[in-house]
Amino acid sequence: MRNLLLAGAAAVLIMPMAASAQSNVEGRVGKLESEMRAVQRKVFPGGAGQYVQPQITAPQTQAQVSGVPATSALTDLTARVTALEEQLASLTGQIEQSGYRTRQLQDQFDAYKRATDARLKALESGPAPIAPAGQSAPLDTSADGTAATPARPGRAPAAVVASGDTASSGSATPVDKPSTGDPAEDAYLYGYRLWAAKRYAEAETQLKKVVADYPKSRRASFAQNLLGRSYLDSGKPSLASMAFYENYKKFPDGERAPDSLLYLGQALTKLNKAADACKVYDELTDVYGAKISGTMKTQIEAGRSAAKCK
Repeated sequence: MRNLLLAGAAAVLIMPMAASAQSNVEGRVGKLESEMRAVQRKVFPGGAGQYVQPQITAPQTQAQVSGVPATSALTDLTARVTALEEQLASLTGQIEQSGYRTRQLQDQFDAYKRATDARLKALESGPAPIAPAGQSAPLDTSADGTAATPARPGRAPAAVVASGDTASSGSATPVDKPSTGDPAEDAYLYGYRLWAAKRYAEAETQLKKVVADYPKSRRASFAQNLLGRSYLDSGKPSLASMAFYENYKKFPDGERAPDSLLYLGQALTKLNKAADACKVYDELTDVYGAKISGTMKTQIEAGRSAAKCK
């Protein structure tokens, strides 16, 4: 009888304690679920049913082993909840670290972009290029729109001379559109006249149009080369270098491909890339050595001297 009374008293004491422990676990589980949903929203802001699978899963239901205390299930559940809380804390910390690193990378990229933009702006606003020693007249500046190089074929109509538009005429000089009956020829000559009148922005727009509209015309090589000249004359050696390279790349057999390599070397020298300029002069001599005139050879030597080529 005494044992029965003791067992009853123990049961009366254990039941409230178990209920209290269960209530405490349920509170922790509710808080854990709330925090987990917050983390899920942060990891997967778009939703779409994406969830992190827990590393701790409920064990398969097993038969109750006789002799195991009634509180063992509650103890196991408490341990699992504690493990989940630790995992949640770890995951939250990782997310915060990842966000911090992302912000650092973004700040570094923004700083690099600002510095690069500043350098490019400084390069583009540099002084206008000086023609190399020994060059009596710039390429593409003769009255007929062709280079001063004697060996260059192809004379343009004398309409350019009649217009009175020369490189020294100034931006106020009226620029007339030629009419030769050849659309490609007219388009190029108009771009040349704009360039000769120092209306560089208009000339660049017109010359780009020539290359885009008449890529099969011989004047495409002339226009692309003169586009680079316009950039170079207006103090934009970086854009000029790209235009000259494009002419050599797109029209290697064009009449102005050698001229573009010559001026590409000058542009690179202006950009403090002397080693690259020397490679360009070597390329010019290797590829077009048998075709270039004595005047251009003199210009190449002057360019190599300016770049201090070995």
